[in-house]
Amino acid sequence: MPTSASHVFKPSTARRVQLDSFIAVARGATAIAPPPLAWPAKDPRDVLDYQLDIGSAVAGNDGDVIGAMDIAISPSLPGDLTLVSSQADGSCAVLWLAGGQANTIYTVTATIGTVSGRNIQRSVLLPVLSLSNLAVPATALLTDAGLVITDQNGNPVLS
Repeated sequence: MPTSASHVFKPSTARRVQLDSFIAVARGATAIAPPPLAWPAKDPRDVLDYQLDIGSAVAGNDGDVIGAMDIAISPSLPGDLTLVSSQADGSCAVLWLAGGQANTIYTVTATIGTVSGRNIQRSVLLPVLSLSNLAVPATALLTDAGLVITDQNGNPVLS
């Protein structure tokens, strides 16, 4: 008798950002803010999974995992980026995101509580670009030679 196959969902690591480790700052020194966290660009038609790994915040306490999450997206007007669903996978928050306006950089802010009582809030940038249309956005910054300036992920830097 045939049986149905069960499928195991495994989030893509292509859209995973990790918190930098927590580094002690010497007394009297000024802490320098790390660069903003950013996911690779998505097309407005994409519905994809994105991960935020807080493993460095719970390092040394293997039993401490995500217990609760609150996700806020800015801007949040009609037609903007939406949260389809969210789930926790140990120390990773897995967010399914859809929609968005082309040529807009969204800020996804996760407020995470762990089962041991830690609270962590981080924002991740998510640029939405019309990737199916390869035209350069009108607001893209260009070099003197007319080349598009891109960030570390290869996304155009918009003015």
